[in-house]
Amino acid sequence: MPFEFEELGLGVLLIKPKVFPDNRGYFKEIFKESDFKKMGIPTPLQVNVSFSKYGVVRGLHYQLPPKEQGKIVTVIKGKILDVAVDIRKGSSFGKYVSAELSEDNHYMLWIPPGFAHGFQALESSTIVYFITHNEYSPPHERCVNYSMIDWPIKDIIISEKDSKCPPLEKAEVFDESH
Repeated sequence: MPFEFEELGLGVLLIKPKVFPDNRGYFKEIFKESDFKKMGIPTPLQVNVSFSKYGVVRGLHYQLPPKEQGKIVTVIKGKILDVAVDIRKGSSFGKYVSAELSEDNHYMLWIPPGFAHGFQALESSTIVYFITHNEYSPPHERCVNYSMIDWPIKDIIISEKDSKCPPLEKAEVFDESH
């Protein structure tokens, strides 16, 4: 299997792909349906990319059912602190896990539905790929204010839209009882 899966807690998985370096550079797989299916990760339907400057925080974003999104996140260039916040009422609500993902460590994160996701760019010119198992749906999009996370870089660059996200206590979240 070209992947090693490590449980970080709350159902979030750190994925360590096997990297094949040679004199040209390297090769690695970032998704293989048979391996990911064994871990309960659904087949992707959409792939996104972001480019961020040093200190940028993106998030904390999620979508409500029936358009909830699980995400595989990987860094192509640079380095991020990637964060998944549990927004499922009746679970580990408000708890979060994080991992450093970089072009050097090649790690990926599986963030299941029911989590708000965000990251901070720890290097300039950071490029992040997001592989989602559901398509983007503006009517189902929600967010939680980024300030609940103790980000490593204090001089944060944030979008106006993300700066207006409500605190977790006031956000519309997943209700596990339904």
